[in-house]
Amino acid sequence: MSNQSRSKTRLSRALGVALTPKAAKYMEKRPYAPGEHGRTKRKQDSDYAVRLREKQRLRAQYGIREKQLRIAFNEARRTDGLTGENLVELLEMRLDALVLRAGFARTISQARQFVVHRHILVDGQIVDRPSFRVKPGQLIGVKQRSEGTEPFQVAAAGGHVDVLPKLPAYLDVELDKLHATLVRRPKRAEVPVTCDVQLVVEYYAAR
Repeated sequence: MSNQSRSKTRLSRALGVALTPKAAKYMEKRPYAPGEHGRTKRKQDSDYAVRLREKQRLRAQYGIREKQLRIAFNEARRTDGLTGENLVELLEMRLDALVLRAGFARTISQARQFVVHRHILVDGQIVDRPSFRVKPGQLIGVKQRSEGTEPFQVAAAGGHVDVLPKLPAYLDVELDKLHATLVRRPKRAEVPVTCDVQLVVEYYAAR
């Protein structure tokens, strides 16, 4: 296991949510926190610690920095509706998140790498910002020169389907063509993210 994989696995066990397929397998064997005291019963966490862990859990699943999450939270708070649900829905419309959900990548880290390395198109134009917000109706694709490379050939053959959540209804995907369209804005209940969003709202509201 590489140092990066080991780090992701350790973080996954600490947060109680699998961040990669490897971490998911490892957590099945060791369903407890890392460290020599991982098997022992934890003392009662404070309300702050519970909220902090939930915020960290959400941030880790999208692979974003604290500043990025704070910006998204502030926008969610200004938007009509429930702040927590708005927050997840806004994060889910990030380009890297949708590349992952569509099955083009195996992990959020790989999805972000594809975007940064200019392999991903939106409506036929290269977009190299993982945080780019895709609008309903826009088409996500792979640059023609990149389609024949091994990572995308694996994806087009459905190589990641077994390790990813079921395709959500807000995405229309032609995997063999490496095409995906955001049909509409995601709804929180459909987004395959493990998080009590109300605790995240409470964390930021208290600061």
